[in-house]
Amino acid sequence: MTANELYTTILTKKSYLCVGLDTDIRRIPTHLQREPDPVAAFNRQIIEATAEYAVAYKPNIAFYEAQGPRGWESLQRTLEYIPKDCFTIADAKRGDIGNTSGLYARTFFDPASSGLDFDAVTVAPYMGRDSVEPFLEFENKWVILLALTSNAGSSDFQQWPVGGEKLYENVIRTSQTWAGADRMMYVVGATRADELAHIRTLIPDHFLLVPGVGAQGGSLAEVSRYGMNQQCGLLVNASRSILYASGGTDFAQKAADEARALQQEMAGYL
Repeated sequence: MTANELYTTILTKKSYLCVGLDTDIRRIPTHLQREPDPVAAFNRQIIEATAEYAVAYKPNIAFYEAQGPRGWESLQRTLEYIPKDCFTIADAKRGDIGNTSGLYARTFFDPASSGLDFDAVTVAPYMGRDSVEPFLEFENKWVILLALTSNAGSSDFQQWPVGGEKLYENVIRTSQTWAGADRMMYVVGATRADELAHIRTLIPDHFLLVPGVGAQGGSLAEVSRYGMNQQCGLLVNASRSILYASGGTDFAQKAADEARALQQEMAGYL
């Protein structure tokens, strides 16, 4: 999916909502546990209930890897359920030496190799250019680079002063020489909304993937105010607040209600 195609979907749906499919098998409603693939059955109903309001879906790969071979099968089924007009993100946070990164890229971008065909994958930049470039070798695929996260330990490294700027700023500046705004996005946590305006001066044209709205307490209003650009430039992720809006048989309807409320708020900001 190209940037223009993504922007068209955003305008059509009046939404920049990304639904995080962080599906914990221990939290799936009891009535689905009897299904042959409970995770896929849960995800399918979540996707069907929210597809009207979402422009992207982001499975967190750890929740599937933890299930072993069965989890990879659930992930493949889940990807098949997602409508073709939605952007798909493998939230894998990979990053290794070049030949290993090449295999990670094949995992998520080469359906002939793995059966998976995501639009984007999250990548950790700590090992530098040669750990990221293999992901960029796949045409029309995106790298979403970790920039400024909202976890408690983010200040351990990301805020360090390096040559007159913070380390995360250096990551953003340097990585822009690897690919343009048509191939690279950045992760910026919603609880860092106060720094979004500054980040926009560094990358005015790039899309930002912003997790942390919903259960983590990030403000959609602040993210939209400081992070939006002329082509929206935002994918705002919500996971637990949608997935686990209810633990009963009405979980899909409650998920739809949560997604609709976020979409309606986003429509106002657009």
